Amino acid sequence: MEDARPAQITLRKREPLLPLRSTARLRTLDVVLGTNMSRKILLLCALLSVVPQQGGSAQQSSATAAAQVSEDAARARAEIERIEGALPRITDRGAALFLLAKEYVRLGEFPKALSSLKECIALDEGFDPGDSPALQTLQSYPGFREMVEQVRRRYPPVHLARVAFTIPEKDLFPEGLAVDPDKHVFYTGSMHRKKIIMITQAGEASDFVKPDLYGLLGLGGIKVDPADHGLWAASDNDRDSELLHFDAQGKLLERFSPPGEGQHVLNDMVLHGSQEIYVTDTLAHQVYRFDRKAHTFTPMAFPRPLFYPNGIALSDDANLLYVADLLGVILVDLGKNTAHEVNPGRHNTLAGIDGLYWYKNSLLGVQYGTGSFRVVRWRLSSDGLRVISTQVLEYRTPLVSFPTTGAVSGGNFYFIANTGIADLQDDKIVDPKKLEPVHIAVVPLN
Repeated sequence: MEDARPAQITLRKREPLLPLRSTARLRTLDVVLGTNMSRKILLLCALLSVVPQQGGSAQQSSATAAAQVSEDAARARAEIERIEGALPRITDRGAALFLLAKEYVRLGEFPKALSSLKECIALDEGFDPGDSPALQTLQSYPGFREMVEQVRRRYPPVHLARVAFTIPEKDLFPEGLAVDPDKHVFYTGSMHRKKIIMITQAGEASDFVKPDLYGLLGLGGIKVDPADHGLWAASDNDRDSELLHFDAQGKLLERFSPPGEGQHVLNDMVLHGSQEIYVTDTLAHQVYRFDRKAHTFTPMAFPRPLFYPNGIALSDDANLLYVADLLGVILVDLGKNTAHEVNPGRHNTLAGIDGLYWYKNSLLGVQYGTGSFRVVRWRLSSDGLRVISTQVLEYRTPLVSFPTTGAVSGGNFYFIANTGIADLQDDKIVDPKKLEPVHIAVVPLN
């Protein structure tokens, strides 16, 4: 029987998940900022009302909950300081204001949250507070609904995509999507079942990497190596993370953990030739250059602090690397070793892009940072530093329910339309009734 663990393994000792996590992925940061604090406050209130019994266990639980709330408040304060400190270097002020509003809600400082939100909406960049779970506490405040209505009049729904094929399994909670254009197959990973699925263009799905075979964590970003048709994948459990390498038959060849202590979520990646991989680490606020021969992760430098980096894309000539975080997109010229913020232009934003892709001097993105999920194409200037036009491809329709990533194939953009990730918390299904087959949507680009 073949050994399930390959020889080349670099794996850090597992640590328990943080108890304060409220969703299965930090891509759902908006949900985390909204429901996580609310859940803890409710828990604290409930515990404080309990009559002490059994040797003071209620007081101990109350103290623990209070400490959690205090810790969360300290994190919010630190995040606000980071954002305000970076403001002079942030191109998209609207993105920073939207994130500040969420942090102020997290602290219970609602007037400051409303003030930041009002200034953000006035910039007319498309931020929609009505679909942001982190901001729902503000629903009862005067002016909030007016801001939501103003945004939705200005930015109506857009429906250009359709369902290309459906994966019948309802409890996959997929994150990454990749395509092998030579084999005409797609790959997606399951956060819950810890496996990789292969899908033909006819929509037939089968296990490429079976569950429980290698003791994998939840599968995130996936990329096909065009040289040998193998796969590279990112995996995590919201604290520990690994970079995985499979051959063309789905056998695990290598696995590596990111450097340093603390939380890590290796999120998405791009392959740069046969020597390098660039990969985002959302929780560590880092992007690494991974040397495939030396097996080393080297953190990259950027002109401003990164805030939960996520999507990453490489130009066709492999010279320009684009990195997305909650505040926008940064362009790294790999040949010149320079980095600059991409200017989204007036009334536009590049904030919070999950899946990010290059296509004919434009960027394609599955965007969550505006409050409402959008699938967008941004055409760029010849130097790649400015957005010259924006086309929304899908927005606020029944088709999109927590979309994440996609893949370009044959002049079309395929994307996971309904991951259902919000229904997975600490690797447990919250409401089985909400489960549904996974839809892979497609929208033409030409």
